[in-house]
Amino acid sequence: MMRWLFPFLMLSLCAGIADGAVLEGVGHASIRDQNLDQARAEARQAAMRDLALQYQARVSTRDTMENGELVGSHTELSALAQVRNATIVDEYQSGNLLRVIVRAEMSDAGGEAGSCQSAEASTLRKRVAVTAFPAIRPEQGGDGLDEAGLQLSQALVARLQQQERLQVLGATSLQLFSNLSDAPTSRKNSATNQLTNVVQLARELGAQFVVSGVIRDIGLADPGAWGSSILDRMQRGIGLTDTSRRFEAELMVFDGFSGSPVFRQRFETSADWRPDGSGSGSFAGAGFGDSEWGSAVEGVMADMTAAVTRALACQPFMARITRVDGQRVTLASGATAGLRPGDELHLYRSQRYFDSLDGTPELSDTGVTLTLDNVHPDFSNGQMPEEGGLINVQRDDLAIIW
Repeated sequence: MMRWLFPFLMLSLCAGIADGAVLEGVGHASIRDQNLDQARAEARQAAMRDLALQYQARVSTRDTMENGELVGSHTELSALAQVRNATIVDEYQSGNLLRVIVRAEMSDAGGEAGSCQSAEASTLRKRVAVTAFPAIRPEQGGDGLDEAGLQLSQALVARLQQQERLQVLGATSLQLFSNLSDAPTSRKNSATNQLTNVVQLARELGAQFVVSGVIRDIGLADPGAWGSSILDRMQRGIGLTDTSRRFEAELMVFDGFSGSPVFRQRFETSADWRPDGSGSGSFAGAGFGDSEWGSAVEGVMADMTAAVTRALACQPFMARITRVDGQRVTLASGATAGLRPGDELHLYRSQRYFDSLDGTPELSDTGVTLTLDNVHPDFSNGQMPEEGGLINVQRDDLAIIW
């Protein structure tokens, strides 16, 4: 029985290979004028793009254990791929449609974070929605920290907007996870690795990616250190108590098309806490960075902002198709994303199968490009060389720039 491989869901294929992974990609092409060789070449090219999409979803996880407990976890996906020994392992023809399966060895290309800067997608501003970062243990609040989850996400929105590399949408009042202690493992179907509402949220906001997370720890090292008795004050004065406060947050980035994770990392710090000094009583407020703890947390927020930017820098740029009228196609992205007249985007069909309607749609390369000739701030349109009905391109399919 033939295996169908879905982009964005190949999350564990590379664990057994030290310097690469053997993956299989699926490609389709139409046979025109009985030219099978041309169709085979186009299908092979589409399969190679499928391989690249799959390899981008390769998860690299590094966990830190202390005394048998997980204290740190870093998960990241590779966005750079090098292909070796690509061969067609299966070919199937149905009418004028040719499908091929290509098997190849995939590995990281170059290994430098900046090596994707020459890619066209790196110059475009991908649309990102940032949701709330609720505290797993709200009882650790108080001292002006009750709204830390909301204020953290608002601070991330502001920092990401200042960088002007992404289109940032604030959805800071929305909580993505229903079970905070298990975030982000609460999924609609554990087999598909999809979060229940990521795809829906991304669709409603028109976002390509969703950034979310949780605050796992914001507690005092010694809650009793801040007693009001004379003895407590004396002990604080001579340094016999631990007056530090912890901060630990987990950041997650999800692909809005599939709901699959793109990046995951825990960030943590600890520093001296003064609840009534230098503005530290208001999370991320005025004077927050003047206190030792506030300065340490601001450093973490800067690291989180940089991590989001790095994680998305080499991802392809995707725009949803909103209308197809003959050879004319309209996209839900425009000048604010960096698109310009003359830009060319590859068109992909989004397909589901009756035996997996809840699964991630499979992307199928049409082999056709769209050339933009009319670009507005939030939408754009252009011409493709064939009628949409001939290649079955329709609303909710995707246009991609690599």
